[in-house]
Amino acid sequence: MTLDLHKALVEQLKPLLMEPNFQELFDQLTADETNSTRFLLKMELTRIASICTRNIDLRNKTELECEEFQYAGQRHYLDQPAKECFIEALALYRDEYTLGVYEQVINSHKQRILKQRKSNQLNSINVSESSPFVAKGVVLGSYFARSEERMNYSMRISVTQGQHTLSGITVDLSVGGARVRLPVKHHLRTSQPIRMKLIELSDEYYHKDLQQGVDYQIVDVEQNQEFSWLRLKRISGSEALSEMLSNLIKGYKYRYKVNVNDVLVSTKGLGFERYYLPHLPHMPLFIEQVANAYGEPQYQVSHKLLSRDNQGICQYFKDEDDISQLSEFLTPARIKLILESDDNSDHCQLFSFVFTAQGGKYFYTASLAELKAKNLLALFLSFAAAKPSFRIFRVTKHEIDHKQSYKACVLPGDESRYSPKIEAQLAKFSHVLQLMDTTGAAADEHYQIWEQVLKTSEHIANANELKAFGQTKVLQHAITLISMQFNERRNESRFAFKTAVLLNQGKINAIAATDDISSRGMKLTLTEPVEFNQDEPIAISFPKLQTLAGKTSLEMLPYRLLHTRKNGVTLHLVAQVGHTPHMGVEFLNRLIKQNREKLQQLTEGHNEFNELADGMKNIAVRKLASVPYFLERTAKSAFISTLGIGTEQNHIANLFASKRHDTLAYDLSPLLFEDKLKRDFIAPIRAMKPQDPLQCFEVFVQLSRGSQGKMKLRCITATELPERKQQLNFINQSQELGEFIALRVYRGATGKPDLNYIQRERDYLTKHASHKTKKLEEQLWNIIGVGEFLDITAEVLLRFPEQHHLLNNASTAVE
Repeated sequence: MTLDLHKALVEQLKPLLMEPNFQELFDQLTADETNSTRFLLKMELTRIASICTRNIDLRNKTELECEEFQYAGQRHYLDQPAKECFIEALALYRDEYTLGVYEQVINSHKQRILKQRKSNQLNSINVSESSPFVAKGVVLGSYFARSEERMNYSMRISVTQGQHTLSGITVDLSVGGARVRLPVKHHLRTSQPIRMKLIELSDEYYHKDLQQGVDYQIVDVEQNQEFSWLRLKRISGSEALSEMLSNLIKGYKYRYKVNVNDVLVSTKGLGFERYYLPHLPHMPLFIEQVANAYGEPQYQVSHKLLSRDNQGICQYFKDEDDISQLSEFLTPARIKLILESDDNSDHCQLFSFVFTAQGGKYFYTASLAELKAKNLLALFLSFAAAKPSFRIFRVTKHEIDHKQSYKACVLPGDESRYSPKIEAQLAKFSHVLQLMDTTGAAADEHYQIWEQVLKTSEHIANANELKAFGQTKVLQHAITLISMQFNERRNESRFAFKTAVLLNQGKINAIAATDDISSRGMKLTLTEPVEFNQDEPIAISFPKLQTLAGKTSLEMLPYRLLHTRKNGVTLHLVAQVGHTPHMGVEFLNRLIKQNREKLQQLTEGHNEFNELADGMKNIAVRKLASVPYFLERTAKSAFISTLGIGTEQNHIANLFASKRHDTLAYDLSPLLFEDKLKRDFIAPIRAMKPQDPLQCFEVFVQLSRGSQGKMKLRCITATELPERKQQLNFINQSQELGEFIALRVYRGATGKPDLNYIQRERDYLTKHASHKTKKLEEQLWNIIGVGEFLDITAEVLLRFPEQHHLLNNASTAVE
């Protein structure tokens, strides 16, 4: 005889085990059983009620995160469902950790895993093919601290909204908020507050707010096939309630684990951000509202944010005297129209070319809206495309929410403000523009077709009409340049200063001139490209400054090469300081101090400059125009593991949103299948160096819907459609079936992770969840590539005047 036939009776007797009158109840419920069956039942109940000494460790047996959970002096590692099951099972055994608790947790875990496997098998046709190409999302630009710590604290709750009431449990709890788990079909309106009763607290503590319920605002919702997890912010309750909750959390601080999920999410975002921002190819521009000469308010660009890979845009707008002409490219009138229109407006598409005469550089610029209004689109594009300086720009914008903190404050209790001076400057900014160079590699070829439009037009072309688009010459810098700070960043102000420099490294000798200096570093321009060994010091001599140095020798001073630009012509060096004073550092420091009024300062000092750069960076990252991605190496290859996601919806990310329950999963299989991952991403990135600028290629996307409304993506690289007629046919077919989208895919190699930038956050996480910290650090060390997906649909369609109904049979004319 076995107990299999009496499982129901065992389950019925379990809750009665710890009751004083158990024997009496047992006799009543087993009155119809034989003596041998009653003996076996009693043996089984005695067994499951015995104290258990076995630890439960699910760390390698679950797909979910495991956290350390201590109970009765024993240490377990449980995922969230197992922890909840553990707590529920304890109630059956009067809070004793028994063999029954152990078996209930293990069996529940096995059943959940089995159920999940069956669910995955139902979707095996779709999921098995796409899973190698599914990337997880990491949130960028949302780094806000909570004012208090949250505890993993599970208790029963009752939630009410209107006449609708349902039950659930808390996942974690803080003074000002909570995270709760409810059934997936909760039917709550996220725009309306809910009233929550903390049942177990109200039973244990008599408090008016607890008895009546506390109002919470729904901040965020995550869900899978079974449950919904709601993040809540408390919006009612007295100070006495806050004090009671605070004391409760403090009292249980060492019994329950501190919840570090928010800190982990923000730290992960900051870690990935440090890979992407040096390669940011676009120029963030910050707008202020000022009064013009007539006292009327107008918008103007006041600051621009420089990265390593957007310097090409900065250089493009410099004239023969190195004065930036960008302020006349984005005039107050153009900025006003951009801010008043959506991002797909013709006002946000701009064109430029440079005319050189008698050593001077003269800029001619126009928006698509201006050219259409004056019927000069064909003339401008055909004329400009013939010049090497032809550029196509796109501008996106977002209004700054000054209610959000400018500072990335991740840890509980972090200071949420910069110095008053920096806070005041950041508060002056009203909008951020992203200036993107969308010029194709073969722009001159792409836009030759506009000459055909010009020839067939009734409008008689006259190049003199383009004079209306000539920019007014700017005679002095009108926009403040702020550089983002990365590894090996300079800690002092930089000054423009030119002097001859001799370089020596082993058998290599070179001549250069300084562009700018600080006491500890400099930027040099060589007379010709030279390839130095970055791992070895370079000996620097200043022949023309030696007479000013007196007895101080300025020969063969050791400097270290940080990185190079422009194919080895531009070098960035930092002094290699040892145990003895560095003569170059001491001399340049004296030179700067004695001539500070004469030298042109290029950047602010360390503290204020870094704060301003950091604040501007945080604002710019809140809403990116593109979707960054990160290539992570594995033991045998690599894969795109992560996409950078903003706090707002992005239509590019939405294209690849996975159909699975994970809301931060993105299926890139249409872009990567059939060896495209290796061909277009892994192989090119592995051939690059971290200091190389980003490369790019184009992808044409056909978005259509099937018979059952399912979205279907077809991605093909532009090089797979080499003929213009093929590209036009693909565009027309896509528009007939649904929608055509063109993406520019940037790709580049990364260096070492900037772990120093997130050192404080890592220390905090190590204290409370060392295994999570280690896992994050391992992932960051495995990142080998970075890039982004940028929508260039508007620019690509301009290559085909047929799309604008300006040319018939254009493909025949060109071919």
